[in-house]
Amino acid sequence: MFSFECDYLQGAHPKILEAFAATNLTIQPGYGNDCWSDSAKDKIRAAFDCPDHDVYFLTGGTQTNAVIIDSLLRPYEGVISAVTGHVNAHEAGAIEHTGHKVLTLPAHDGKLDAAEVAEYIRAFYADPTWPHMVKPGMVYISHPTEYGTLYTAEELAALSAVCKEYDIPLFLDGARLGYGLMSYDTDVTPALLARLCDVFYVGGTKVGALCGEAVVFRPGLMPVQFPTIVKQHGAMVAKGRLLGVQFDTLFTDGLYFDISRHAIDMAEKMKALFLRKGYTFFKATPTNQQFVLLDNEKLRELQPKVGFSIWEPADATHTVVRFATSWATTDEDLAMLEEIL
Repeated sequence: MFSFECDYLQGAHPKILEAFAATNLTIQPGYGNDCWSDSAKDKIRAAFDCPDHDVYFLTGGTQTNAVIIDSLLRPYEGVISAVTGHVNAHEAGAIEHTGHKVLTLPAHDGKLDAAEVAEYIRAFYADPTWPHMVKPGMVYISHPTEYGTLYTAEELAALSAVCKEYDIPLFLDGARLGYGLMSYDTDVTPALLARLCDVFYVGGTKVGALCGEAVVFRPGLMPVQFPTIVKQHGAMVAKGRLLGVQFDTLFTDGLYFDISRHAIDMAEKMKALFLRKGYTFFKATPTNQQFVLLDNEKLRELQPKVGFSIWEPADATHTVVRFATSWATTDEDLAMLEEIL
């Protein structure tokens, strides 16, 4: 059986494995002080046109979300998220485990509305009992969202303006950032994202790497002794070259963006395939995640033949499922899917 369950089913892009083999016996310091980590940081700054930003590599998405939120919030602060946001719905309480509450707001196609965020913060300060409440200290979004949708430049700018008004950071989870930036239906560029967000990360785990995420802080925001905080959270790799080599490879000659665009092209072909077969979309997204509405009998028929994610019940007889393409999806994979459907 083959699978479209998620976008990290394969190991790593062959160029990364080649780079590991080529650099394997080269002696370099640990903990991210190696030459490849330094090179990768420079390449990421260049790709996002943010030459003065700080870049740091962590092990995975959940660790990155927890470390960033915990390190930037005061003990009495929480993080605003859409109710469907990854930190609220799919991180096993990792944020709460650090002592910070996730403050949820309604999701609109997976996205936060800037006006609702502003009203939430305004209402907090208007309440005379606010010293007894969890203070909103950060806004969390992901791009793409849990539903594969994307923020527009206008929506991102509006959220950024609210955060600046209340002097709190806007944090963008970029676990699938490449697939968002390379969508054919986006006006958000790497440079614009770096300008509007106070901190974001470039996902590697889901975009061609074995593991790892690259956190990018606006100048002056990275906490003092951030590496110490990372280590306290168990998110530091002693052999930091493991992450440095991967990101240096991904950001050489535009590989990160090229393989992300490939996943988008495969998703567009998948979308057309489902339509030809008469399937209905719950959300036909512009990214690599496609959400299909399946009759429960059809779902049970397909499960032994192809992997996909069960997302949520639609009604008593239908279920929303997700099919995801990746940097490694092939035309042959899609041909097999079409035959099964």
